[in-house]
Amino acid sequence: MSALEEKSWLQYYGDWTPPTLEYGDTTLLDIYDNNLELNAHKPATYFFGRQMTYGELDKKVRSAAAGLRALGVRPGDHVAIVLPNCPQHIAAYFAVLKLGATVVEHNPLYTAHELEGPFKDHKARVAIVWDKAASTLEKLRHTTPLETIVSVNMVDAMPSLQRFALKLPVPMIRKQREALTADAPNTVPWNVLTGPALGGNGDDVKSCPEVTKESVALVLYTSGTTGAPKGAQLTHGGLFANLLQGKAWVQGLGDQEERLLGALPMFHAYGITIVLNLAVYIGGEIVLLPAPQIPLIMKIMKKHTPTWVPGVPTLYQKIVEAAEEKNISISGVRNSFSGASTLPTETVERWENLTGGLLVEGYGLTETSPIIVGNPMSSDRRPGYVGVPFPDTEIRIADPENLDETMPDGQEGEVLVRGPQVFKGYLNNPEATEKSFHDGWYRTGDVGIMEPDGFIRLVARIKEVIITGGFNVYPAEVEEVLRGHQDIVEATVVGLPRGDGSEQVVAAITLQAGAALDPEGLKDYCRENLTRYKVPRTFYHFEELPKDQLGKVRRRDVQDELLKKTKR
Repeated sequence: MSALEEKSWLQYYGDWTPPTLEYGDTTLLDIYDNNLELNAHKPATYFFGRQMTYGELDKKVRSAAAGLRALGVRPGDHVAIVLPNCPQHIAAYFAVLKLGATVVEHNPLYTAHELEGPFKDHKARVAIVWDKAASTLEKLRHTTPLETIVSVNMVDAMPSLQRFALKLPVPMIRKQREALTADAPNTVPWNVLTGPALGGNGDDVKSCPEVTKESVALVLYTSGTTGAPKGAQLTHGGLFANLLQGKAWVQGLGDQEERLLGALPMFHAYGITIVLNLAVYIGGEIVLLPAPQIPLIMKIMKKHTPTWVPGVPTLYQKIVEAAEEKNISISGVRNSFSGASTLPTETVERWENLTGGLLVEGYGLTETSPIIVGNPMSSDRRPGYVGVPFPDTEIRIADPENLDETMPDGQEGEVLVRGPQVFKGYLNNPEATEKSFHDGWYRTGDVGIMEPDGFIRLVARIKEVIITGGFNVYPAEVEEVLRGHQDIVEATVVGLPRGDGSEQVVAAITLQAGAALDPEGLKDYCRENLTRYKVPRTFYHFEELPKDQLGKVRRRDVQDELLKKTKR
């Protein structure tokens, strides 16, 4: 029997992780109301040293909900949030949900061009926006249904001493102030939205009774590897399911006081689920950072050490380097969960030595709320593998040429998944929704291998597979070899078109300080570990590889840049 049929991975579940969980009809509003009842006195947020309890947060949530209601927001409406991580972001998120409306999250650094398509699609009439992004959103009033822009000044959520200091007419301070806030004419200021004049104090705001676990709580736009952005609809029930699965995965999570590092952007599924929603579910404190800047993170590590640090490999690497260089203790971080890209074994070892806690790798997608696979939180974790399926989650490795066929254990194919955390479908796009499913299984678009014991290793995105001379080359395999070279810091492998219709394997790399680019030496190194057709024909040196907000290298951007350089 195959690993899928036997569910071989269950042997690696901790004693604390049941293979099946009870999800009931729980919504995000249920966990919000329950947490408020139990933990109103506990700290909810920590922002540049200023704390706010869950009771104080609730007053902001209710007054914001009352203001949004006065602006005409009703159950089922879409409300856009275009904010960095800050306390107002959390209040806005739950205010929208309280009204039975749907949150649509967007990156506050996006241009009007990048936002125009999604805003035409979701048709939000109200957007809650970082004041520095207000001028960008203003451009959308003429081309989309957007009517009202609520502007947020993050500085208002800081401690009074810092607010005062940022007003000083000193050039360096002026520069800091300009990075945090800007004038936002023709908008409704956040303090007006939450003030008594617009909607009242919100004492009458209750959780919308129309909301069920099937209701859409959140829309996140994702373009995958090609095509226009599509709005993935994540339901209350799906998001809660992923919370329950994650809590069951990590032994003791929430049994003690938890501080969750909010460095991951909350306009991403990873940050929303594993920081924002999780904190409210377990009554933890969110240590908020508007950007994952290492100086800010190290101040947090010294003064207010988090116990839960979700992140990406580059974040852990930079924290470790800063801790060692500046002799800053990061002991006390109990659990850390990494996603988005391959987690090097060396990073795990250095992190765990310095923190005394665990760091494991997992895998997921926006459409799956997001986590579907995780390494066991024990000695059974396996470097180079994303782990085993979460409770109630089935993973099947399908033949790309015939998705009805499951590949034998140990052979690559497309990763298909089904489970309670899988999304409802794409907003206003039934054709894309239909294409993304096969007989009830969501098609991830990733190529992976399941071993006989159920461990899963990712090989590539299907559309990133390089076909050269009739052979398939999986970029991740070549990148793993390149990263083992002493001169290479980062490596990304892509295909460039050749005249015969196939592709040439090329590598974009960043080098250690003082190292020289040695293409022939790198080729010889690769030939020791790879079949000749997998060895990059050309190496391109980059000072820095293009990355997304989570620090994941964007292969498509690398490929586009190389195509421009080579004028293909």
